[in-house]
Amino acid sequence: MPTRIPDVEIAIQDVDGLGVALAVGADRVELCSALGVGGLTPSIGIIESTVETAAAAGKPGFVQVLVRPRPGGFVYSSAEIDTTVRDIRAARHAGVGGVVVGALTADNRVDVAATRAFIDAAEGITVTFHRAIDAGGDPMAALDALIELGVDRVLTSGGYERSLDGRDVLAALATRSAGRLQIMAGGGVSVESIVALRAAGVDAVHLSAKRAVSTAGPTGPGGGLAFFDVTDADVAAAAVAAARSTLEP
Repeated sequence: MPTRIPDVEIAIQDVDGLGVALAVGADRVELCSALGVGGLTPSIGIIESTVETAAAAGKPGFVQVLVRPRPGGFVYSSAEIDTTVRDIRAARHAGVGGVVVGALTADNRVDVAATRAFIDAAEGITVTFHRAIDAGGDPMAALDALIELGVDRVLTSGGYERSLDGRDVLAALATRSAGRLQIMAGGGVSVESIVALRAAGVDAVHLSAKRAVSTAGPTGPGGGLAFFDVTDADVAAAAVAAARSTLEP
């Protein structure tokens, strides 16, 4: 039996990355900043620019935006939840196709109240629950809670550092979800691992397809790192080809 042909979502940080994703035929992007710390909420300027560029290319809804107020864990204060709600509203008003969020309670369960507030702020655009699920203790219970809340998609590695190592859990999640929400494999996804992840029955794969390049000039003391990440067109194109290949694992 042929394996599912999953969507390809590429994590990007700028308009140039969006251009790469559009050119290689990706299904959508997750826009964020600070990929080096797992991603944070991007500026409203970048959100507006990417949304406008995608719309001009005939791809409304192409941009999903990560809304995460800080690096570190996923247990948030009331002020951080309020900030997240405000950022979701701003992203929605800018025309994004969806938001990517996640929050846990102190005992590593889905923070139902916070997630419900995020969904309410999204007002009908797509809501993805990110890899906070991988920091929880029971992925199946988390999945059930997210289905009940009405989340559209969950990004997960199956609780492992690499999605490939968590493919048995991903397969179990895909079976349990039974199409009620999308299971998207993310975390250490490489071009080489995509065919095997397809066999797990996931609905989508997520990768950054990034490479580091040197800065255009000296940074100096306090100027930051001497390199930054860009979206690699060759890796992104290979990922899309692997997802749509007719080859079986």
